[in-house]
Amino acid sequence: MEKKHEVLTSIKDESLIEKRRHQMIRAGVTLFKQKGFHRTTTREIAKEAGFSIGTLYEYIRTKEDLLYLVCDSIYHEVHNKLSQIPLQNGTTHGLKTAIRHYYGVIDDMQDEFVVMYQETKSLPKSALQYVLTKELEMVDIFQSILVGCKQAGELELTDTQINLYAHTLVVQGQMWAFRRWALGKEYTLEQFTELQIQFVLKGMGQ
Repeated sequence: MEKKHEVLTSIKDESLIEKRRHQMIRAGVTLFKQKGFHRTTTREIAKEAGFSIGTLYEYIRTKEDLLYLVCDSIYHEVHNKLSQIPLQNGTTHGLKTAIRHYYGVIDDMQDEFVVMYQETKSLPKSALQYVLTKELEMVDIFQSILVGCKQAGELELTDTQINLYAHTLVVQGQMWAFRRWALGKEYTLEQFTELQIQFVLKGMGQ
């Protein structure tokens, strides 16, 4: 497992760190979306979050630290949502439930997903490698579900198909964030999700 990137802080209170960093993440996402990562300054992030620049530097050291925290918050939320359901119960019902949970996270964190994919190239190498590893862990979750469905006889898939379909499920969900300017005018989240589920399962022969 890739070692987690460490964001240094001079604060000892873990609950306060979590609270303040959440505020900084929201401020960073807002500004990165509006101005882009490179044109946003740490002073602007501090102001948007309601802190002094000195306070901000107690919780993070660089803009790259904040971008990393944005990415990590996405994976943490996805893992929390999908861990609430049995991932290897071997049924297409379980697969549908996982897709709905995942799409719900994307809907809740649309701006974060867009910022993550636009700006991850700006992360330092160690943090970027960790983020890419976490991305593949999302794929692994869906791969485990598909393997369970195959073993239970619910789906007839080769290992090659399982691998590709797992990647497809992850990317199709993220389309809700990337194409929301168009999709949001035509579909509700529920309509989009159900149509995608039908599309995916039909491609798997269901």
